[in-house]
Amino acid sequence: MTDAPLVLPLEAVDPTDPDTLGRVGGKAANLGALVRAGFAVPAGVCLTTAAYRRAVGSALDALLAEDMDAVGLAEKARAAVLAVPIPDEVAAAVRATCPDGPVAVRSSATAEDLPGASFAGQQDTFLNVVGDDAVLDAVRRCWASLWTDRAVAYRGAHDIDHAAVTLAVVIQSMVDARWAGVLFTADPVTGRRGQAVIDAAPGLGESVVSGSVDPEHVVVDPAGEIVSRHAGAGGTVVRALPGGGTETVAHPSGAASLDDADVRTLARLGRRVEALFGAPQDIEWALDGDGRAWLTQSRPITTLYPLVPGRPGLRLFLSANVAQGVFRPFTPAGLSAARHLASGVAGLLGVPVDDPEQGPPMLSEAGERVFVDLTDVLRSRVGRAGAAGVLGVMETRSAEVIATQLDRPELAVTRRSPLPTVRRVGRVALRYRIPPAVVGAWVRPARARARASALVRDAAAILPAPAGAGREERLDRVRWMLTACFAPMAPQIAPAPAAGFLALGLAARLLRGRARPGELGTVLRGLPHNVTTEMDLALWELAVRLRDDPATVVALTGTPPAELAGQRSTWPPVLAEGLGAFLAAHGRRAVAEIDLGLPRWSDAPTHLLGVLANYVRLDDAGRAPDVVFARSAAEAEAMIESLAARAGGLRGRVVAAALHRARDLVGLRELPKYWLVTVLAAARTELAAVGADLASRGRLETGDDVFFLSLAEAREDVDRRGVVRERRATYERELRRRHVPRIVLSDGTEPEALGATDAPADGALTGVPASAGTVTGRVRVITDPQGARLEPGDVLVCPSTDPGWTPLFLTAGGLVMEMGGSNSHGAVVAREYGLPAVVGVRDAVARLTGVAEVRVDGTSGRVEPLVTS
Repeated sequence: MTDAPLVLPLEAVDPTDPDTLGRVGGKAANLGALVRAGFAVPAGVCLTTAAYRRAVGSALDALLAEDMDAVGLAEKARAAVLAVPIPDEVAAAVRATCPDGPVAVRSSATAEDLPGASFAGQQDTFLNVVGDDAVLDAVRRCWASLWTDRAVAYRGAHDIDHAAVTLAVVIQSMVDARWAGVLFTADPVTGRRGQAVIDAAPGLGESVVSGSVDPEHVVVDPAGEIVSRHAGAGGTVVRALPGGGTETVAHPSGAASLDDADVRTLARLGRRVEALFGAPQDIEWALDGDGRAWLTQSRPITTLYPLVPGRPGLRLFLSANVAQGVFRPFTPAGLSAARHLASGVAGLLGVPVDDPEQGPPMLSEAGERVFVDLTDVLRSRVGRAGAAGVLGVMETRSAEVIATQLDRPELAVTRRSPLPTVRRVGRVALRYRIPPAVVGAWVRPARARARASALVRDAAAILPAPAGAGREERLDRVRWMLTACFAPMAPQIAPAPAAGFLALGLAARLLRGRARPGELGTVLRGLPHNVTTEMDLALWELAVRLRDDPATVVALTGTPPAELAGQRSTWPPVLAEGLGAFLAAHGRRAVAEIDLGLPRWSDAPTHLLGVLANYVRLDDAGRAPDVVFARSAAEAEAMIESLAARAGGLRGRVVAAALHRARDLVGLRELPKYWLVTVLAAARTELAAVGADLASRGRLETGDDVFFLSLAEAREDVDRRGVVRERRATYERELRRRHVPRIVLSDGTEPEALGATDAPADGALTGVPASAGTVTGRVRVITDPQGARLEPGDVLVCPSTDPGWTPLFLTAGGLVMEMGGSNSHGAVVAREYGLPAVVGVRDAVARLTGVAEVRVDGTSGRVEPLVTS
């Protein structure tokens, strides 16, 4: 592109040319598309990136080669750009092509206004610029704005190479704006597609974009009807001055509003622009004195969560990722495995799936995450009650959000008879003899525990493919594991924990009015027979042994976990032997372990090394996890005695027996999940061998690339290297997504965003009481446990957890979690460790970032910020 022109008229910008983005940047490319489509766009030209490179390229090359932090780079680069003279040929091109009269000089970066990152507001715009010299000065300042602190930090956050980004400059005639503002063609808050949202103010749109005015806010539904209008509360608006430049003037609240006709015109215009680009748009517009609507910018709305595909009509989806405590996206192999697993479960319930690679109809994917269509469930009276019951204890916030949607006509109950559900569930119960198994577990809990453990152990032994198996045989084995082997185990091992929960429910009924909030939860502290807590305590026992070896302590505390993981061959013998034994027993586990595509701990022990480093620093004997666990168990026994005494007589003896039986059996609730993890780890091993085979024949670049293919694609002898590169890029982009809806409708609406905030007036956060007790501690916000540092007593604040997080619980003082309910994984483990916990706290991560200290009341469900950082 060295021969690219210095200036292009906007009408000459061809968005279909593959070099366009590199020449004119995202803003100019989008404006060119609008001009070519016949929209009203102010006349103008684009000073291309060739001009930028010619002017400042040599001044920046040396700086970009230096190793410096973002702040230093931004400061030096800005100074360098502002110091260079504008080349004569660039100045001549601007003078020759610049529109007559006042103009707007606007930055157009090559990494701006893109589907994955909008860069909105990162570079500068200069309005009502008059005269060639003033225009050239504004051009130079636009170039320099590529290196503001915010722009450099934004590129760093999105992993965009600074050297790869250049800047074009758009010079357009000013619109004599009577009104101006922003139009979203989808609601940026609720996510609803087709609902236009308009923010408007008199004068130039800069006041709306910059936030100097509280604009008039108008919402137009997909049918074109104005559904709400809120007058702005005032502020200041920006107006053009006759001789150039702008001024700000006061704009009182309750001033004149935008005409309904203008609102509808803008909404129609937005729909046409969205149709042009094929995605919801964030549009800047201006209305002149004649009422003509001008478009000054259009960019994709990058913050919307992708639509979840499904059957026709309005559908309601639950995020399976949220329900399982996995905030991050799934790998393609993980998504494929989820579809096969769901097909196996559907078959168990008598609803066979023809193609497990497609999965059952109620399973969908969006944003590389799994969603479950609950529409048909909610249209059934039994299904509605069942969903409320399960989610009420597993993901309470989701249950509350769903309850707000049940009055929608699309979700009205159409199936009132429970017989179809009873028949389907009854067949499974009879086939696997679940009722007598529940009774047997109540009568002989030790035998039930032994039987459940033996079932998992014996089944795990037959999972691997035979030695020397070929690619086809291994893939057949994986499919068998996921569709035929996983699902039938659940009804065989679930009766034991089910008996425990029934015992707990019986005790709760007998204690009605006699037990205070949180006391039954105390009974479940220090719970035995839980494979996850047994794993955590085994890791603590390992840390205790490692403390006695100075070389190991130095290695753990003096070397970053990722670096230490890569030095496995040089580990001190005590560390190598001890961690090796732990991994032999528990290496199938991982963070986000329900994604088959993610490495297990035996593959990558980085997280464990970080946790061990935290453990060896713990010098408070009273906070030692084994001591805390034993103390929790003693508190549980004492609570049983207290509750039995309160009930008194025969009722008290029954209460005590039921609560002891609950402690005998409820810990097995983790066993079905453990079996799932066992199946996924075995399937991953087979897929890794398939990947190695494909890589050896040039079909993949590395063996691990197989986890970016579906199971069906891994079976085909096809070069997939290009596909894998694209999917890795998509996956990395989704890893940066910070918002995943727990409930979403098929039109993109997030019902949770429709309600008012649930924060009390005193600024406290509220959620679901998950583990009784109160603790005050330092806030530690963690969104990824890999390598996380958690000091003893810190309050862990996180989006969600799965078993891979739980080693962090052993040193935490309290837990605050955005997801979950009273019986979700994080809540259960927190109770077992006696850790005060509140879960289902909306936006906890964002709202507690910047808070230094909180008080967590796990009995009332309150989180009270005390000190800001």
